[in-house]
Amino acid sequence: MITTTEPQRLAFVDHLVPSLPGDEYTVTVTQTVLPPDEPVQQFTTVRRFTVAADPHTLAPELVQAVFPPEGSLGDHSDSLPHIVLSRPTLPWEHSATDPPPAEGVTPVPWLALLLFAGDEQPAPQVVTVTDDGKEERATVIDVPRALLETLLPNAVDLPLLAHVRRGEGADTALVIGNRLPPSGRASTVHLVSLAGRYKAVEDGAPAFDFGSGAPDAPVRLVSLTSWRFASVDVGRSFAPLVRRLSRGWSPFRLPESAPVTDVGASTLAKTFLARGYVPVRHTLRGGGRTVAWYRGPFASGPVAADETPALWSTPVQAADQLLRYHSGLGMFDVSLASAWQLGRLLALQSKDFSTTLYEWKRRRDQAHKRAGAPSAAGADHPLEIAGIDDTLPGGAVDWLTGLAELRGVPFAYLVPDERLLPVETIRFLGIDQQWVRCLVDGAYSVGRVGTVDAELDASHALPPALPTVTGALIRSDVVSGYPDLEIAGFAERFGGEALPVLRREALSRNVLLCLFTGTVRRLELRRRAESLHFGLENGAVDGTVTKNLRPLGDGDGPELFVPDLAVGDERVIDVRALADAMATALGVDQDAFGSGAFARQMVETADRVTFRHAGV
Repeated sequence: MITTTEPQRLAFVDHLVPSLPGDEYTVTVTQTVLPPDEPVQQFTTVRRFTVAADPHTLAPELVQAVFPPEGSLGDHSDSLPHIVLSRPTLPWEHSATDPPPAEGVTPVPWLALLLFAGDEQPAPQVVTVTDDGKEERATVIDVPRALLETLLPNAVDLPLLAHVRRGEGADTALVIGNRLPPSGRASTVHLVSLAGRYKAVEDGAPAFDFGSGAPDAPVRLVSLTSWRFASVDVGRSFAPLVRRLSRGWSPFRLPESAPVTDVGASTLAKTFLARGYVPVRHTLRGGGRTVAWYRGPFASGPVAADETPALWSTPVQAADQLLRYHSGLGMFDVSLASAWQLGRLLALQSKDFSTTLYEWKRRRDQAHKRAGAPSAAGADHPLEIAGIDDTLPGGAVDWLTGLAELRGVPFAYLVPDERLLPVETIRFLGIDQQWVRCLVDGAYSVGRVGTVDAELDASHALPPALPTVTGALIRSDVVSGYPDLEIAGFAERFGGEALPVLRREALSRNVLLCLFTGTVRRLELRRRAESLHFGLENGAVDGTVTKNLRPLGDGDGPELFVPDLAVGDERVIDVRALADAMATALGVDQDAFGSGAFARQMVETADRVTFRHAGV
């Protein structure tokens, strides 16, 4: 297992001002016609349109991603929160200053992220606001003036806290916060509207209008969206959580130290355990009770559909036909019988599928009987007899295909013993396609009454293909803490194309199943590109931060860093001072060091954790 960084080719642009500000517009088109020897004619058309730019609401679909992720637990104490917006002009569709900067002057975005820690979190409320005579609903928060004065970026900080990111996809806008999350506490981030809230002052930059209230007087802000997360110890962040999965790596089987009740320590029993079987209670038809072997569809290695000699053949008419008795241990293997019975029960549970399958089998039987009977067409039957469509309906095929991908299979059939999947582990596994074939045949058995029905079912092959399938089962807080987790499987230990994903689904809050068509020999876990974040490092002195800087060009350069910068108890960053220190260290003009250059230095790449093995 190794940890690397995900390479990204990105460009950071200071701002992207919309061509037309939000307003009502009128377009007038006049055409003058000069016909020879006739009076001049004029034709005029007027069209009106609106460029919408509502400063009180934000459509949810415009929020592409947030960091730290909603509800996540991790060491976020060195990362400034940020939000990714799918409309790249959005932060500059209004201005935080009133009046807006003159043309050619750096625009001041109207959006800002405010981080509230612990009990600071204000209670959102929905109110009615009036804008240009129109009433609309908006979410607002009331923040004590003294707290807001501490948290709010000033007018010279705001332009550095928004930029445009350009990569392989569409342009996006990012807004960055100015406060580091405190460790050991929950944090709430609000994207607030500051449109027109900064007023011009004499001999200085515009200042936010807090009003004339007392320090504890509430100042109302419009909250466009918000999310929560918690900053905990470093071991709860992405890379350490994923690396921890490899510490207890073992095949998908009971641990060596697990006691084997009523089985003994024979070589045969150990062979069963090594193959992923577990002992389970088994009630016999006659009412007696014993212990039997069971293994679900997950095996400790890749299993091809034709790899094991067939000890049975589908279709069968009862689950008992699939019981296997091992005289050396005096125990039954109930794995395939359980799969068949489960498939039948799941089919009967689905009224739509069972009804569709039964009706199709009736049409198929009629077509079979007609094919074997003498032709009814002749002199006495001059009309052509309509054919019978005996094609299995697409809905039934889709249901069976989903079942072959183990959709709807109860978790207890997949993982029959909790010791197979301990907390904070990853298990690489293969799918036993004989088990899957029995599962599907059990569902296919609806309407199979006698030998003739079984023969007809045998003459119609089961629709789902059964290729070699391998994958991984993960039980970890990384599943719930990082819902944007990306997983790719590869057949080669180095390089190669990613294998097709057959199924990727969270089976519970902290259990994730990933199946691939083919044999996985390398598995990569990484966060999406939006998980690139903006981070700082702790300084040499407590209460300070620093930043290692990238060289201005693409090549290597001397090691540069920002001198320690004090952050104070509230962990609010003086963004302008940080940017000026970066510009000085890099030897560039401070006035030319915009939000794009600032973002390039602040961005931290997303971790990628790779597992390599000889094959599951």
